[in-house]
Amino acid sequence: MNFIFYPFESVFKTVNFVMLLVEILLIVLWIGFAVNSKRTSVIAFTSAISAVIFLASLMMGNPVVSFVLLAVLISLMTNTIKIVNEYQRGVLLRFGKFAYVVGPGINVIMPFGIDRLLVVDLRTATIDVPRQEIITKDNIPVLIDAVVYFNVLQPELAVLKVQNYFNATSLLAQTILRAILGKYDLDDILAKRQELNEMLREELDRATDPWGVKVTATEIKSIELPEEMKRAMAKQAEAERERRAKIIRAEGELQAAEKLSEAASIISKNPGALQLRQLQTLSEIAVEKNSTVIFPLPMEIFKFFAQKQDGSEG
Repeated sequence: MNFIFYPFESVFKTVNFVMLLVEILLIVLWIGFAVNSKRTSVIAFTSAISAVIFLASLMMGNPVVSFVLLAVLISLMTNTIKIVNEYQRGVLLRFGKFAYVVGPGINVIMPFGIDRLLVVDLRTATIDVPRQEIITKDNIPVLIDAVVYFNVLQPELAVLKVQNYFNATSLLAQTILRAILGKYDLDDILAKRQELNEMLREELDRATDPWGVKVTATEIKSIELPEEMKRAMAKQAEAERERRAKIIRAEGELQAAEKLSEAASIISKNPGALQLRQLQTLSEIAVEKNSTVIFPLPMEIFKFFAQKQDGSEG
C-alpha cells in the first residue's frame, strides 16, 4: 500500500510547495502595496493577516488547506487593493468616520467593511441647466438656458457636507438664475450678458464653497422671447433704421446745399464761369439723342448784335 500511494504523496508535496511559493509572492506584493500607501494601520493589518495565512499553510502541509488559504488570500487582495486614477481622489471612511483622502495610484484598504472608499472625480464637470421661465423686472416672460462649469477642490467636503454635490449644484444654479435675472429688465439681460454671467458665477461659487465645489464659469446659452415681443422688437428695429436713413438723407441734402451755395458764390464773381457751366451742361444733355433741348441765348449775344447794327447805321 505504501508503494502505491508513495507517488501521490510526492505530487501532493510538490503541489503544496508550489502553492506556498505563490502565497509568498502574493504576500510580498500585498505588503509592498500596503507599504506604498504609507499608512501604519494598513501595513500592520496586512502583515498580520499575511503571517496568519502563511503560517497556517506551512503548519498544515495539506494541499487542500493550502489551496483554500490561497483562495482566501487572493479574495482579500482583490477586496483591499483599490486603484485611484490621477484625476480622482478617494475619501476613506473607517468604521463610518472620515480617516483621510486617498491619492492616485494603488492603495490598500482594510477589508470586512472596516474601510469604505468613496471616489470623487476632480475634472471639470458641466451642468446643462434646464430651461427656466423667468419674469423680468419689466414683467416680460422669457425662457433662458444656461450651462455651469465646476470642479471639486476638496473631496472630503463634497462627500461629507452634501448628499449629492452634482444635483445640489444643478438645483442651486436654477434657483440663483431665476433670482438674479428677475431683478433686471429685458434690455439689460440682452445687453449685459457678460456681466450677468460673472454675477451668476460669483453667487453660485459662494453658495457651493462649503461643499468643496469651485464654480469656474457660468454661461447664458440662449434667451427665447415671446412671439409678440419678437414682432415688437422687429418693428422697433425697423423704425430705428428708418430714422437713421432720414437723418442721413437730411444730412446729405444739407451738405449738398452748402456746396451749391459755395459754387454759386464763386460763379457769381465771374460771369464767364456761368456760360462755361451752361456749355458743360449742354454737352452732358447732348449724350441722350432722343431729347429736345431748348437753350436760352445769353443777353450778351443780343447786345453784341445790337452794337454791330448801330455801327453799320452810323
